[in-house]
Amino acid sequence: MQGPLVVVAIGILLSYLFDEYIESLNFETDDLVNLPVALSIQDFAGQFTFPDFSHLANPEIYFIALVIAVIASLETLLCVEATDKLDPLKRVTSTNRELVAQGLGNTVSGLIGGLPVTQVIVRSSANITFGGRTKLSAIFHGVLLLICVIVIPGVLNMIPLASLACILFVVGYNLAKPSLFKAMYELGWTQFAPFIATVIGILLTDLLKGIGIGMVVAIFFILRSNLKTDYELFHEKNDGVKKIRLVLAEDVSFLNKGSIGKALKEFESDSWVIIDGSKSKYIDHDIIEIIRDFTVNAHIRDINVEVIGIPTLETKSRYQRIMETRYGRPDSPAVKS
Repeated sequence: MQGPLVVVAIGILLSYLFDEYIESLNFETDDLVNLPVALSIQDFAGQFTFPDFSHLANPEIYFIALVIAVIASLETLLCVEATDKLDPLKRVTSTNRELVAQGLGNTVSGLIGGLPVTQVIVRSSANITFGGRTKLSAIFHGVLLLICVIVIPGVLNMIPLASLACILFVVGYNLAKPSLFKAMYELGWTQFAPFIATVIGILLTDLLKGIGIGMVVAIFFILRSNLKTDYELFHEKNDGVKKIRLVLAEDVSFLNKGSIGKALKEFESDSWVIIDGSKSKYIDHDIIEIIRDFTVNAHIRDINVEVIGIPTLETKSRYQRIMETRYGRPDSPAVKS
């Protein structure tokens, strides 16, 4: 017998006892689950409503739909990550497939007058707790919900919201134990600051604004990190020739223009410089421009330049290697003459 089921059963029992024997403790209607009760098949079918397409020209509908889509998608993605951590088999859910399925489900739900659906951590954790391991468990879960709503809505309406709140508290505690906050803090401020900002933002505002606050803080630390790790310098010695290799970071934006430009200016005369962009996935055009200017004017400072991994500049570096093979380094008498 699992804990959530015990909590719900005790809640229903107390609701019945208070209603029958202790009026002073009786639950108000707003304190209980409130589902429509269908007395016949016709009543149940009458609960379905179809869209009124005359409001398609109302711009507020599209704004509300966009907000609901964003919030529902974010909630689902967060629940997917939490569910994967709870899964004893440690499987990884396809988020793209999950969002497509949610979109199709919400489309059908809206066409019959239903509310938007998302993945919810309570149902997911209950499924895992009770031994569900395959996709069939989720489908069977939905079938059971439909049967309960049709057959025993009166019993479901006896469930106190406080019982459901207790289950939520326990699930939330299992997902965000104090040990989690400690572990995030030990990872450093680059991880802890966005995490705690998101938590506080959600508690003080709502889900969408809280995640937005966390993203802003995370972007700040990402930009700060990129400014610090825009390149690395390595000093090499090949065939008795000293070379300086400047390796660009994975992502080099216009924010790195100042530091990279300063590094290029500080190279001493009569040096051999290799600019390596082979590890970079993105190099901003401004960075390519200052590297091009450096390669064009390097001979004035008697600096030999070799460019690797930057397609728009590699042709020049190949030309330089051909010239070096024929005539030697740029500081040789043949090249100078």
